[in-house]
Amino acid sequence: MKTPPPFPEAPSLKLLSVVLPARDEEGCIEATVRHLHLELELHNVPHEIVVVDDGSSDRTWEILQRVREEVPELKPIQNTGRNGFGMAIRCGLQHYTGDAVVIMMADESDDVRDVVQYWNLLNEGWDCVMGSRFMRGGGTIDYPFVKYVFNRMANTFIRWLFNFKLNDTTNAFKAYRRSVIDGIQPLIAPHFNLTVEIPLKAIVRGYSWTVIPITWRNRRSGVAKLKIKEMGSRYFFICMYCWFEKYFSRGDYRKPVEKDSTGGSSDQQGE
Repeated sequence: MKTPPPFPEAPSLKLLSVVLPARDEEGCIEATVRHLHLELELHNVPHEIVVVDDGSSDRTWEILQRVREEVPELKPIQNTGRNGFGMAIRCGLQHYTGDAVVIMMADESDDVRDVVQYWNLLNEGWDCVMGSRFMRGGGTIDYPFVKYVFNRMANTFIRWLFNFKLNDTTNAFKAYRRSVIDGIQPLIAPHFNLTVEIPLKAIVRGYSWTVIPITWRNRRSGVAKLKIKEMGSRYFFICMYCWFEKYFSRGDYRKPVEKDSTGGSSDQQGE
């Protein structure tokens, strides 16, 4: 049972941006964009779809240009700077125009129906909505065993280090109000470790958050970009970076504390 949102008087949201980093995704990017657009349109969610072509060498950019003619909500951009999963997301976060943003994968592994759930919860007043594939109601399809083992080890370590209940921190598929993205700057991770930096900074800096079950299935085309070795030092560095901020920054970067109607602070979460 979720606790009441900390800010029932939070400003209503007008536009949802969905940021998708894409590198050599010609086999699935059109289906991802079309399915996402259809789902959001069916639920009357005002949206834009920001796809960041991260230096693709295939037909990804060409396909995006063609689809844009039929889906005006599509906003394809090219990352002309340093490439990398984290750099592509950071590029997208510099160009989105909504007052809320969902970060998701371009390979159809994330369920577009969960984006609607994210939008609804953000509109209840939450600053962040975190998805978990490993809680009751969530699930995975065809999850590689070795990746699963490393994932569970990494997330257990993060839960122990930060003492919270979120058990899928490393998953990129999460939603944030614009105030969160602005409040966790600067982002420094250039690779997949950005998926850890964003939620950890949001939690450490006192933004409200809740967790919902989500589903994931393995890609059906293309090649996975995450390498297991990246579950090592880069993730550890970002975790310790955020841990030092939590315990030694003396609150210099925290969200200003606001009081709700019961006198509680903004630093709340629920599952």
